[in-house]
Amino acid sequence: MFQRLIIWLVRVITNTFFRRIDVVNIENVPTDGPVIFAGNHPNALMDGWLLTAKCGRWPLHFMANAKLWKYRLLAPALDASGAVPVYSRDEASTELSNEQAFAKLYEVIESGNCMGIFPEGISHVESQLSKLKTGAARVALAVAARGKVQIKIVPCGLNYIHRHRFRSQVLIEFGDPIVIDDVWIQNYKRDERQTVRELTDHLAEALASVTLNAPDWRTLRIIQTVRRLYKPAKASLTPGEYIELNRRFVEQYLKDMHEPEVQALSIEVENYQARLDMLGLKDHQLRQPVTLAAASRKLLLRGLTMLALLPLAIPGALLHLPVGWIAATVGERFSYEEDDIATLKVLATILLLPLLYAAIAILVGINAGPWWALFAIVALSFSFLASVRLLEAQAGLFLSMLSVLRLTRLGSDLDDIREIRAGLVGKIRDRVDRTTDASMQRLFTQEDFGRK
Repeated sequence: MFQRLIIWLVRVITNTFFRRIDVVNIENVPTDGPVIFAGNHPNALMDGWLLTAKCGRWPLHFMANAKLWKYRLLAPALDASGAVPVYSRDEASTELSNEQAFAKLYEVIESGNCMGIFPEGISHVESQLSKLKTGAARVALAVAARGKVQIKIVPCGLNYIHRHRFRSQVLIEFGDPIVIDDVWIQNYKRDERQTVRELTDHLAEALASVTLNAPDWRTLRIIQTVRRLYKPAKASLTPGEYIELNRRFVEQYLKDMHEPEVQALSIEVENYQARLDMLGLKDHQLRQPVTLAAASRKLLLRGLTMLALLPLAIPGALLHLPVGWIAATVGERFSYEEDDIATLKVLATILLLPLLYAAIAILVGINAGPWWALFAIVALSFSFLASVRLLEAQAGLFLSMLSVLRLTRLGSDLDDIREIRAGLVGKIRDRVDRTTDASMQRLFTQEDFGRK
C-alpha cells in the first residue's frame, strides 16, 4: 500500500511539474524479469522520479548518492522507497558501506525486481555525458555470474527542455536492452576488470544514442540556432523530434567542424543569434510578417482565456502562490549544486502543500463540518489546476504583447535581420541536402519546406 502511494505521488509530482512528458521506445522495457535501468543524470532526484513514473516497472530501487541523505526530511522517504546509498571513494568507511549496498542490490535483482542506476555517478549540468563509473556494469556482471537470473540493462535517455522551469518539457527515450548473456559471463569469469570496462564502454555508447551530447555549451547553442533556422515555418516538433534533430546536427557538425565552409557558417549563425539577443527577439518571431490583425486576434484569444479561468483560479492563486514563491526561493538559495534546484523546488512544495491543505481543512471543518472541509480540499485542488493554466495564459499574453511592441518599433532593423535570416536558412538547407545520407529518414518533406 505504501509503495503504491509513493508511485501515485511521484506521478502527480512529475505530471504537475512538467507540461509535457514524451516517452519513446517503451517497448524496449522487458515486461518481466530483473532489469537495470541505466540513465544519464542531468537533474538530480527528478531523474529518478521520472523513471519511476514512466518506466512501466515497479518496484524500482535506486542506487543513490549518499549526499542525498544529508537532507534530513528526504532521508526517510529515500529509505522507504528502497533507495540504497552509495558512497564516493574519498568518504570514510566507503569499502564497508558499499559492500553492504551491493549485497542489498544483489538481493533486489535476484528477487526479480528492477533497479535504477545513474552510471555518471553524480548529477551534473554539462552539455554531454560524463565518463561513466563502472558500478552498473559491475553489479550486472556480478549478479549474472551467480547464475540465478538473467540480467538486462536498459539505457534511459532523459532529455530536458529547460530542466528547472516549472511546466517545461522532457523526453524519456529507452534504448535497446543489453542482455548479459553467456558470452559476457564467461568473459567476466576470465578477466573481471577488462570485461567490466568493456561493458561500461558499451553502455556509454548506448546512452550516447538516446541523449543529446555536445562538447561544450557554445557548440550546443550554435546547433540549436541552426535547428531553428532549418525547421520549416509550419512544422511543429515533438520533444522526441526536437532532440533527434539536434542530435543529427551535432553529429554532422562534429564530423565537419574543421571545414572552412562550416566554420564560416558557424560564425554567421553566432552573429545572427547575438543580434537577436541584443534586440530582444526570438527566431520564431521573424518567420512570418506579423500583421496587426493577427497579433490582435492572438492577444484577444489569450485575454479571453484568462478571463474564463480567473474566477476559478483566484482562490488557488492566492493560497498557492506563496507556496510557489517559497519553493522557488529554497531551490535557488539552498541547493548544494545547480542540478539540485528543481528537486528542492519540488521537495519544498511537497512539504508545504499538505500543511496548507491540512490547515484549511481544519479551519473549515471547525466552522462548517467535515463534509465542507472535504469539499474545500477538492475545490482547492481544482482551483490550483486552474491557477496553473492561468499563469501559462498570462505568460503567453505578456510575451505576445512584448513581441508586438518590439516588432512594430524596429522598422528597418527588422527588415535587415529578416534578410540575414533568409540567407542563413538557404545556406543551412543547402548544406543539409548536400551532406545528409540519402538513406536517412527525413523529419520533413519538401512539401513542409514549401508551405507558407
